Amino acid sequence: MVIYNAKDWFGALKHFQTSYVIEVLLRRVLYIGGYGVLVTIINQHVVDVDVPIDSTFFSLMGILLSLLLVFRTNSAYDRFWEGRKQWGSLVNYSRNFAVIMDGILPDDDHENRLFFARSLSNFALALKGHLRAGVDFTELEDPGDEHFESLPKYGHVPSRIAALLMRRLQVLSRHRIVTDADLITIRLYHQALLDVAGACERIKKTPIPFSYSFFIKLFITLYLILLPLVLVDTYHYFTIVATLLAGYALLGVEMIGDEIEEPFGLDCNDLPLNQIARTIQRNMHEIVGEELSSVALAKPEVDYIKVN
Repeated sequence: MVIYNAKDWFGALKHFQTSYVIEVLLRRVLYIGGYGVLVTIINQHVVDVDVPIDSTFFSLMGILLSLLLVFRTNSAYDRFWEGRKQWGSLVNYSRNFAVIMDGILPDDDHENRLFFARSLSNFALALKGHLRAGVDFTELEDPGDEHFESLPKYGHVPSRIAALLMRRLQVLSRHRIVTDADLITIRLYHQALLDVAGACERIKKTPIPFSYSFFIKLFITLYLILLPLVLVDTYHYFTIVATLLAGYALLGVEMIGDEIEEPFGLDCNDLPLNQIARTIQRNMHEIVGEELSSVALAKPEVDYIKVN
């Protein structure tokens, strides 16, 4: 995710090349500009380009296209923001879970304290990988459970980690360390972890319908093809500038929607899941009073591009 100072306009503009979307957008705008140059030169020096399309009608089509793009962008941003809210909830649920366990477990019970700190951390790290290319098991720490080594054989690792958490809670309940009242409270936060995972999977596996996305892309393409043909008789060489500006605006909005509608990837404007997961990891160990391992400390905490 690109981190920038929204108030520093010129500072942000200096680093526009850090966004891969901007690079692709500029290339496409150059193609559109080249097409506008070709139409203008043909109209001025070869043959008069006369397209029987009323400019008023064409303007109305532009307004319709703008409304469609607004809806498209809002739909994509809703998915992006919903993903961020879910991961924010995961931070809160994990902290609440850890605070409760810190109050229940004896101060000298380092085994169970370390188990819950590492298991809750592993859940966030596994969910990050599950939503991306796959779980990186080198990121996970052994919580001291005999079933930890079998995690790679499971298709849904976050669910398995949640199951191991519940198993340990049941053991503590049988030993009267966790009371029935405590278990009822803890189950709410335990269930919330899987609710977050399910909500993120819903976002990832339910893309914007293809027919809707294709229709907008086709509409933009046809509009930009006709634009210089309609304007050239009136604006002459300024048609090139108008085509470039229209192409930048229309293509830019559509490409931004394409990028943020799936917020869990590794594009430069996707959510910083690794940073959030590492925050959860640090918080879990701090709350229960156990130190992070040297392996965890050596792992990178960010997966975003920072713009100064």
